[in-house]
This record gives sequence, C-alpha cells and structure tokens, in this order.
Amino acid sequence: MSFSEWVNQPLFGIALSVVAYTGAQLIQQRWRWLHPLFICSGFIIILLLACHIPYSAYKMGGDMLTLLLGPATVALGVPLYKHAGLIKRHLAGILVSVTVGSLTGMISAAAFIGLLGGSRDILLSMMPKSVSSPIAIEISRHLGGLPELTSVLTVLTGLFGSMIGKQLLTWLGFKDSLSIGIALGTAAHGIGTAKLVKDSELQGSLSGFAMGAAGIITSVLFIPVYWWLRG
Repeated sequence: MSFSEWVNQPLFGIALSVVAYTGAQLIQQRWRWLHPLFICSGFIIILLLACHIPYSAYKMGGDMLTLLLGPATVALGVPLYKHAGLIKRHLAGILVSVTVGSLTGMISAAAFIGLLGGSRDILLSMMPKSVSSPIAIEISRHLGGLPELTSVLTVLTGLFGSMIGKQLLTWLGFKDSLSIGIALGTAAHGIGTAKLVKDSELQGSLSGFAMGAAGIITSVLFIPVYWWLRG
C-alpha cells in the first residue's frame, strides 16, 4: 500500500491521534502546565502541513474518535451526582456567578474586537467562544458569524483556560474548590472541566455543572442579540 493510499484510510487518523496524544502525555509529565490537547493538536497540524496531507484524509479517522466524546461527556454526570448536595446548597450563588461570567465573556470579547477594529463577522464569531463547541457553533451560525472560526476560538479558549486558569485564580486569592470549579466551567467549558477532573473530583463536578449551566444561560442571553441583529 502506497503512502497516499495509507493516509486515506480511517486507520491513519486514528493511529496519528493516538500516537500524538500519547507523546503529548509524556511531554506533559515534564511540563505540567501544558495541556496534552494543545501539544497533540499542534503536532498534528504541523505534520499535515509538512507532509501535504489534506485535512479530509485525517478527518475520516478523527471523526470516529469524536464519537467517543458523547459517552465521555455523559461520564461527567457521575461526579456531578456525587456532589449534588453541595450544588443544591449553593445553587442560587452558582447561577448568579455563571450568568455574570457568561455576560462578562460576551462583553469582553465584543470590546476586544471593537478596540482592534475587527469586522462584524469576527465579532459575532468570537462572542460565544466560552461555551462548549456544539453550542458556540450553533449560536455563531444563527448570528451570522463564521462557525469554523468560532470552533477554533472556542477550543483555544478552553485550552488556555485549562492551562493558566487555575493558577491565575489561585494567584488572585481564589483557592476554594467552589470558586475554581465554577469559574473554569463557565470560562473554559469542557476542556477546562476535563483538566479539573484529573486534579479534583469535586472541582471537576462543579465545573461540569457550570459548563452545562453556562451553555443554557449563554444561549438565552444571545436571544436579544439575535433579535437586535435581525431588527
């Protein structure tokens, strides 16, 4: 089998992803602050560009791995159920915090693009970046943004949030699990939540709840924005 035939097999995308992520895990043991997904994605992008391999060839195998994200996300419900009592006791404060955090994310993104003189398309693509990718992409599509750009910005938001978010919160004096979990879940969605689950089940469960709440709240907050754009 020739090289061109091999890369057009689904097994190529699967094998490349597994090998890259395994290597990223080894590198992360040396530099703990780096997220394996950041290393893995960077390596795959560089390899595809260097070897002139079309993304569509990698995507055939990559899509098969994407199917596993569903069960992995559902698995977050287990620690969430275990700490449901704590969430109920602080439910009002959590929802207020998630709402304020979601608004801050939207407004800060709009202000940033406005100050840099960015176009309307970029503005609408960036505003929903703090929620999980499926929700952010649909919001961007309905607003008239660029869903592909929104997807990239959403992943980058989650990656950088997972790598520096907890350290930044600790430096600012927020050291309790409730504050860290809610903040990371609201700002860094699933990628930040996955990072917290590895460090603390409690923080991961709080982050998972905040991630889900932020998705719902952000979608509602964008309704008047949609009406205004269509008005």
